[in-house]
Amino acid sequence: MHLPYWVQPVAEYMAKTGLKETVRIAALAVVGSALVGIVLGTLLTIRWLPVRALIRLYVEVWRGLPIIVTIFLIYFALPSAPVWQIRLSAFNSAAVGLMLWGSSQIAEATRGAVQSVPREQHEAAAALGFGWVGRHVFVILPQAFRRLLPPFVSLLVNVIQNTTLAAIIGVAEVLQTGQRSVERLTLETGDPHAFEIFGGVLAVFFLISFPLTRLAIFLERRLV
Repeated sequence: MHLPYWVQPVAEYMAKTGLKETVRIAALAVVGSALVGIVLGTLLTIRWLPVRALIRLYVEVWRGLPIIVTIFLIYFALPSAPVWQIRLSAFNSAAVGLMLWGSSQIAEATRGAVQSVPREQHEAAAALGFGWVGRHVFVILPQAFRRLLPPFVSLLVNVIQNTTLAAIIGVAEVLQTGQRSVERLTLETGDPHAFEIFGGVLAVFFLISFPLTRLAIFLERRLV
């Protein structure tokens, strides 16, 4: 059975360009979210109120804003800001927007995971001579990571799905390449093949997301 002539070039374009950009955005956002979120979430457990208040403000702002609003602020508002006038590419704006949202989610999850470690563990580490940093790096965080892993996998799923928001500012991720393919076929043949192309987009995200959601459920049952 021969596939229609348009299938191969569309599939190659969506895989080599769209899927590649989706993976790049998701990877940067998830790594940044983990690095920033774990540090901020750990600092949320300290007793010094000014630091906790500043981190809590960061978490509530970026958790509370819709991700697309955050991306628009970075891509459209920052270049015209009266002070910094920072200009980021569409790709970087999407990655940073997702990272801000993701790091706030990870920070809250890390706070809960760290606080779930029994107080006796903190006291035992202090008795062994560890300072605050040493206690958390070598004793508390390794135990908290078990509880943190399921929400981290869930975050990965959410970040991958929300990379589609990058299409709104022109990033050629999976959804955007699908839309461009529909528009090109409409101009060339008059038949957009939209059902088949967007069905393919759906299939791509399902094949990525479904195993990860099942993994998150499995880890939650085994580790938490």
